[in-house]
Amino acid sequence: MAEPFAVPTPLDNHLIRALSAEARDRILPHMERVDLALGQVLYESGDAIRYVYFPVDCIVSLLYVMESGASAEISVVGNEGLLGVSIFMGGESTPSRALVQSAGSAFRLPARRLLDEFNRHGDLLQLVLRYTQALLTQMAQTAVCNRHHTIDQQLCRWLLLSLDRLQGNQLVMTQELIANMLGVRREGVTEAARKLQKLGVIEYSRGRITVIDRPNLERLSCECYGVVRKETHRLLPYLSPAD
Repeated sequence: MAEPFAVPTPLDNHLIRALSAEARDRILPHMERVDLALGQVLYESGDAIRYVYFPVDCIVSLLYVMESGASAEISVVGNEGLLGVSIFMGGESTPSRALVQSAGSAFRLPARRLLDEFNRHGDLLQLVLRYTQALLTQMAQTAVCNRHHTIDQQLCRWLLLSLDRLQGNQLVMTQELIANMLGVRREGVTEAARKLQKLGVIEYSRGRITVIDRPNLERLSCECYGVVRKETHRLLPYLSPAD
């Protein structure tokens, strides 16, 4: 008899799990599970933030969108953290678009409830500030990577960051969406993916990417992935090397 699928809980988010029992008891009653679809927009640039989101098995991309409609990803958020850091950094809106990169579940919390807990100056404050520093590191490294490294290297970095936030070795993602994330032409992503497939690193079919040789994928990536991963684990001790 097949095992039933596990029902996601807020504790599947590493940041929530790292909170003290007292802090969790204060916020868990106000959290609501939401199912997020691929391509769903959670925030647009300039939107007031009503909820913060804690992903459990989905990935959300933060994108900067130009007046022309062109966009590029500046960071990814998964089960290591939360979406909506602007709310406790003194702002009530966000300058970026939040787009679901990989479908799944998250738990949302009214922004006011997060601020209430933040203002207690307890462990949530320390955790989310350290998470924000890790997020800023990722944003800075992404900017450097997009300027100085090849599309091939950028794709490797992007795949690795995505895999770190998912269970398993498979992503459901079209090449067109990847191109929009990286801010490059689709043809460039197609060629880069073809090279990785020829090397036996990935298999790509009908919008489904399966990584079959992660060690080689890490070797082919630029140093940006390693910088982000090292800093993330330094700042967020609740993430074990296996996460």
